[in-house]
Amino acid sequence: PRAESIVQSTVRAHFQSDPTVAPGILRMHFHDCFVLGCDGSILIEGSDAERTAIPNRNLKGFDVIEDAKTQIEAICPGVVSCADILALAARDSVVATRGLTWSVPTGRRDGRVSRAADAGDLPAFFDSVDIQKRKFLTKGLNTQDLVALT
Repeated sequence: PRAESIVQSTVRAHFQSDPTVAPGILRMHFHDCFVLGCDGSILIEGSDAERTAIPNRNLKGFDVIEDAKTQIEAICPGVVSCADILALAARDSVVATRGLTWSVPTGRRDGRVSRAADAGDLPAFFDSVDIQKRKFLTKGLNTQDLVALT
């Protein structure tokens, strides 16, 4: 519960100084989940990590996640995964923009693998509808999911 309140207050503080972090974090969470599952692998730094892939280069909000992680590590080191922090921050970003809230189950394990090439699975704005439908289908998602998430 303390970790959730830290993430919430961190998102709120960053949102107040820069409202564009809210959609940025939500998009980052989508990119993370779409590539290798919601494992936080988008947060891994490295010269050939997901974070460096073209679709991810302009994502906003990495500083928010790092800020929350630093605060959480100070009170309970090694307990809360970056994947959980990102999922909580995505929810709290929606709430910050006066959207609905939902409960976020925790207990995710952080991914250890992050490759820029894997981000090629992300739907691109220039993909045809058929290509986007195919990309979503490979993730077990349907056309309704495509419409809701893009």
